Amino acid sequence: MQKRLLIVSNRLPISIEKNNEGYSFRQSSGGLISAVGAYLKGQGGEVFSEKVWTGVPDCDEATWSLASLSHGGADYDFLPVFPSTSDYENYYNGFSNSVLWPLFHYFPSLADYRPDFFRAYERVNEQFAEKLSPLLHEGDTVWIHDYHLMLLPGLLRKKNPGITIAFFLHIPFPSAELFRVIPRGWQKALLEGVLGADLIGFHTAEYVSHFLKSLELSLGVEQEDDYITYQHREIKADAFPVSIDFSLYDSAHSLEKVSLAKDKYLAIKGDKKMIFSVDRLDYTKGIFNRLRAFEHFLTTNPSYFGKIVFIMVVVPSRHSIFQYSDRKKRIDEFIGRLNSTMGTISWQPVIYQYDHLSFEDLLGLYTACDVALVTPLRDGMNLVAKEFVASRNDNMGVLILSEMAGAAFELTESLLINPNDVLEMAEMIRVALEMDPREQGRRLSVMRERISRYDVNAWALDFFTQLDRVKERQKKLDIRFMDAFSKSVLLNAYAESAHRLLLLDYDGTLVPFSPQPENASPGEPLLSHLSALSSDPRVSLFIISGRDSATLEKWLGHLPIGLIGEHGAKVKAIGGTWAVAIEDMAAGWKKEIRPVMEEMVSRTPGSFIEEKDFSLAWHYRKTEASLGLKRAGELSGRLREITPGLSLDVVDGNRVIEVRNHGINKGRAVENILKEKQNSFILCIGDDHTDEDMFRVLAGKKGAFTIKIGNQASLADYNLHSPHVVSSLLGTIIDFPDQDNTVQ
Repeated sequence: MQKRLLIVSNRLPISIEKNNEGYSFRQSSGGLISAVGAYLKGQGGEVFSEKVWTGVPDCDEATWSLASLSHGGADYDFLPVFPSTSDYENYYNGFSNSVLWPLFHYFPSLADYRPDFFRAYERVNEQFAEKLSPLLHEGDTVWIHDYHLMLLPGLLRKKNPGITIAFFLHIPFPSAELFRVIPRGWQKALLEGVLGADLIGFHTAEYVSHFLKSLELSLGVEQEDDYITYQHREIKADAFPVSIDFSLYDSAHSLEKVSLAKDKYLAIKGDKKMIFSVDRLDYTKGIFNRLRAFEHFLTTNPSYFGKIVFIMVVVPSRHSIFQYSDRKKRIDEFIGRLNSTMGTISWQPVIYQYDHLSFEDLLGLYTACDVALVTPLRDGMNLVAKEFVASRNDNMGVLILSEMAGAAFELTESLLINPNDVLEMAEMIRVALEMDPREQGRRLSVMRERISRYDVNAWALDFFTQLDRVKERQKKLDIRFMDAFSKSVLLNAYAESAHRLLLLDYDGTLVPFSPQPENASPGEPLLSHLSALSSDPRVSLFIISGRDSATLEKWLGHLPIGLIGEHGAKVKAIGGTWAVAIEDMAAGWKKEIRPVMEEMVSRTPGSFIEEKDFSLAWHYRKTEASLGLKRAGELSGRLREITPGLSLDVVDGNRVIEVRNHGINKGRAVENILKEKQNSFILCIGDDHTDEDMFRVLAGKKGAFTIKIGNQASLADYNLHSPHVVSSLLGTIIDFPDQDNTVQ
């Protein structure tokens, strides 16, 4: 079945041109446009029957209306968005490029945290959502691109919950420590916005790691098994290093215009060596350090005077932002000084152009130069490096590449340098110029093979394949989650049964987890539900918890229900008193186990020990998640080495490691209850590993309904999202109208 793809970016991929007949469209060039276009001309064209591109055009609404009359033949239908001039300025040059761009590229001192910038960013993202939402229907795929639109996935998810949304970030995602420099409310909005997507793509695994850490620190959201669980949805974040149309660059030498351009630059080169670099004007590109390195190279290698030329092309960008205009002034002055002090009448070390390059000139320079110098201070990917490698089917030339570019993770055979180390860069220029041709060929052939395998079409195909897998996983989980039909079956079974047994865990099931366990006392709604259920003579209700008996008695002892504490070590029958289910063997082993846990408390901020009559528990719910998981693994391993001879079990719970007497578990407690009570209906609900013992005992038992809280795999029949949904289910059971018409 064919579907509709809506691509969303800040700008539409077209320019409006005025001609004798009025206005016309001209498709723009760029990495994103070629990437999407290559995929849709291949396999993507068979999947998506309709392609719509949404973005801001480079004209006003009146001009667009005139131009759109003659846009037939375009690769896409276009959906334009028209923000006000002031909103667009504060959204684009303001928040996007004066906050997110510098911060995400590790220039925090250049970020300008103006509230009016963020308000405009919110308004423009909302305008995109308002434009798209009325047109969307289930089955559509929305592919949102880049840092300008980080709020949009969340806005669309709220308005259109059933659609498929993907988001790809084309710049780096910074370390969590740097991301937290952003005002807290903005952090939350940006992360929650991106989490509206089903699949979130980054260039490298490093950026994925930074994003996940930011989720943990800013929102308390964690990852499990490569998936993020947020607002009852599973979301995947993964690395997809964007690539190029390899065949286009590989075969470009056969084009006449490219051949002519190459000959032109070879004539300029003559018998000299040639270094080439091309960048958009930006402080992240490391242009100034590159010039300093070249100057140092000439100073330390005077034999190259008159025998080398550095062709540097800088493409104009963002003139209205001060940091950019100031950067150009400094570059102009440096090149002028370098050429005047080191050059001669017949030789200039640097040939400098501040302008755009045609495709033919770009390929001519790629194929004529001896060294490509790509040295950004920080770059999401950098396709120039890949274009140079793809263009060199002669297997000649050397790539010097910044290790701070995303491309460095793939192009490991290049000469990798630290872009802040001018001396290292100067030395690598010498190494590149003097590299043996056979070594050049060996390095280039490996990189060319790698890029040819994962070209732009493979990139897009990989992305959409992963998106399909995410959606399939979500569908499978939706089947496990209790839907309206399953809920109806449960309610009818409850209404028709004469003897009903309810087995309910406490923490994480009836109440959410609290950083302080003592603060998780039952509220009035829960007490009301438990009282109403237990007042029915046909109902036997048990709370089966890892809590100690004193706490359970204090909170729930006044109700006519059964209480089971410490996973079954202590039992209070309905209407009875507390009894010990096992012989007290705790006194001896606690002296041996406690010091091990205390050592881990001292090494793990936020962790603490809870002592019960028959167990010791080390909690790490207040600990930073990655540290807590690391320490939990260490502690669990050490305890398992100690406990085999002590008749103890080590249990990994929900952010807790517990040591207890062997043979005590919730499953055993349920078996004892079942021996005493005959029930035609059983409802058992729990949330963590310790509750699986109950589900195991009840598996396949007639009349039993087992429910796991959360989306983890389980022996339970169904899943529910949260304690809030459990409360709703219990309320529905209480109010179900047919309860009085049961079979006696």
